This record gives sequence, structure tokens and C-alpha cells, in this order.
Amino acid sequence: MINFSEPEEIKEVLASLDRFIEVEIKPLEKKFAKELEDERYLYDENGYFTKEIQEALKDVRMKSANAGFYTMFGMPELGGNGDQFGPVAVALIYESLTKKYGENLFVDEIFPVGLFTGGLTPVLLGLQDELKEKMLPELASGESLLCFGLSEPEAGSDVWSMKTKAVKDGDHWVINGTKQWITNSPYADYAMIFAITDLELVANRKGGISTFLVPFDGETCVNSSVIPYLGSIGSRIGTISLDNARVHESYIIGELHDGFGAALHGVDIGRVVMAAQCVGTAQWALDIALDYAKQRKTFGVTIENHQAVQMQFAECAMDIYAGRNMLLHCAWKMENQEKLPLKEISMIKAFTTEMGFRVVDRCMQICGGMGLTNEMELEKAWRHMRATRVPDGTAEIQRRTIARRLLKGDQSFN
Repeated sequence: MINFSEPEEIKEVLASLDRFIEVEIKPLEKKFAKELEDERYLYDENGYFTKEIQEALKDVRMKSANAGFYTMFGMPELGGNGDQFGPVAVALIYESLTKKYGENLFVDEIFPVGLFTGGLTPVLLGLQDELKEKMLPELASGESLLCFGLSEPEAGSDVWSMKTKAVKDGDHWVINGTKQWITNSPYADYAMIFAITDLELVANRKGGISTFLVPFDGETCVNSSVIPYLGSIGSRIGTISLDNARVHESYIIGELHDGFGAALHGVDIGRVVMAAQCVGTAQWALDIALDYAKQRKTFGVTIENHQAVQMQFAECAMDIYAGRNMLLHCAWKMENQEKLPLKEISMIKAFTTEMGFRVVDRCMQICGGMGLTNEMELEKAWRHMRATRVPDGTAEIQRRTIARRLLKGDQSFN
């Protein structure tokens, strides 16, 4: 029998995280209350976090690493503790944190972000040993930050339309191109850049794309702009410009011409994380709406007594129940089955991101005008949930994957 309840070791981790949040995060939320309430003080005129905010975020990241949280899902081969936490534990921890704290944590920095783009991403398994010795301590400590440079202005889901090229020059490669929609790039020290290294292989869609670790040097590899989105005036997302960036061949990650093999490392567990955050955020929003409905009165009674409101609560509960069990069953399959459940991973990415948006939207409606204000934080969650439906594979791309898996005979739902 599958048991989706939190085991004791997960409860202990969550209790430790709660203590860390109280000691390290809550004081920062008070210190930067003005910045967190008004983005005009959070970002500078170019859309970057202010210098003070950047320093505070790095300090939290390093303290989280020192406490063992930042790397707790990283692979042991990279210096993490991922052997102690499988996909089910990852899902339960992220769900619980988001359910409790919602959108209120200091710029979301507490989440152990070393899973994919920021720190000990599995992509780094492809680093050469000498480079691992240099890079891994920097990344594991939170001293340095990574970003994942795959998307381009004309190459998102269609990665074969990539334009960035790397040309061999002795024992170096010279890289030119533009990467766009890159999380962390405005604040990163290194970028994992995907570039064409064999035009013929790319033309036949048989490879020809390689991955390079490229340092931001302020000249040949720079973050050229921040991309504000969904009403914000700044963000963590940016555009990388590469102008004759020279990197030694030892900085190739994985095999030459096989960059997609590297890109796929970490994507699956990253989708578990996103799904868990959506499930947790939905529960957080529902709790807010339920509390509000027990206090707000219309027509002489609290709105919890109105059947129209009750129907909305029921819809939210059904959505959350379906999404949570879909997520945890998929995570269980990832741990207990030999083959990766690709169909189910696409299902949880598509369903939970859409579910989270539906639930938060209903909760905003239940809260009426108050739901539209910044006071309840629901509008921030609403924007966040809307954004999750695009990165790491759009809902449409996930449906395409599901359909292709079905047509190839993957018709099991056990």
C-alpha cells in the first residue's frame, strides 16, 4: 500500500527549516518590509534587485548551505545529500513549505534551490574532474550562483531552432549568440550555455549541440537586460549576450555535440518541485479564503453560508486532492520503477500548474475586493501561478509528450 503521509524524518527536516526561517528569514522580512511591499524599493532603475537586497539574498543562501538545506537535494557525487531524499521526500518538503508560508518568504530564497539551475544541478556531473574540484565547493557553499542558458529569442520549446554557435579555435571554443528568459542570469557568476558545435548534426536533429560552463566576465559574457513580467518592474530573469566568449575545451560539460543529454539531467525532479509548489500554494490560498469566509458578512450572515461560495470551496478541494495525489503517485513511481514515468511527469507539470492557478483565482474571487489587494498576498500568488504554466515546458508541450507516450504504447495508469 502506498503511504503518502509525512514520515518522521521529513517532519524533522521541516521542523529544522521552520527554525531556520524564524532565525534567518523573518528578521529580513521585517528589515525589508518597505521593499517587499513596494517593488519600487526592491529593484533599481534597470530592474535588478538593489545591492542591499542582493547581498541579503546571498547571505541567506550561504547560511542555508551552511545549515545543510541548500544542498540537501543535491546528488552525493556533487557534494549534496540527495541520497537521503527521493522524489517523494522532495515533493512533501516543497509542498509543506509552500502550504505554510505561501508567498511570504523573503523573496522565496529559503527554498533549497540547488536542484537545477542555481547550485548543485545534476548537469554538473558532466564537468571534468579538475573543474569539479574548483567549482563544486563554490556552488555548494552558495558563494557562486549558476544559470541555465538554453532558451533563446527564437528557440524555446523548439530547441532545434537555436542560433548560438561555438567555433573551435585551438584548444578553446569561441561562442556567439543570445540567450533569453534565463532564470538567475542577472545575478549569476556562471552560465551553462548550450551552443551549436556541429551544424550538420543539428540540421538532421541528431545532436550537434554542446554545453559549456561560461563565466560572466562583464565583457564577452554579460547579462544585458532584466526581463520584467506579469506587472513586476524587475525580476530574476534576464537576457545573456555572448560576444566572442572564449572558453577552454575543458569547460565543456558532458560529451561534445551531446548537450541535450546534459540538459535533461534534473528536468524531471525540477518538475516535481514546481508541481509541489503549486499544490502547496493552492492549499495556502484555500486556507486564506476559508478564514476570510468565516469573518466576512453579507446579507446578515458570513459568506461561508452562501451556497455559491461553498461550491467554489468544493471545486478548490477537488482540484487540490487530484493534484496532490497525482504528484505523490508520480514521485512514488520515480522512486520505485526502473523506467522514468515520462508520461506522468508531464501530467503533473501540466495539471498542477493549471490547477494552482484555478484555485488561487477562485480564492481571490471569494475574497472579493480584498483578494485584489496586496494585503492578502493572493494577487502575488495569482501572478506566480500563472507564470508556472510556461517555463520548463509549456502545458501544451506537456500534452504533446503525454500523447506521444500514449501512441507509443505507454497506456498504463497504475
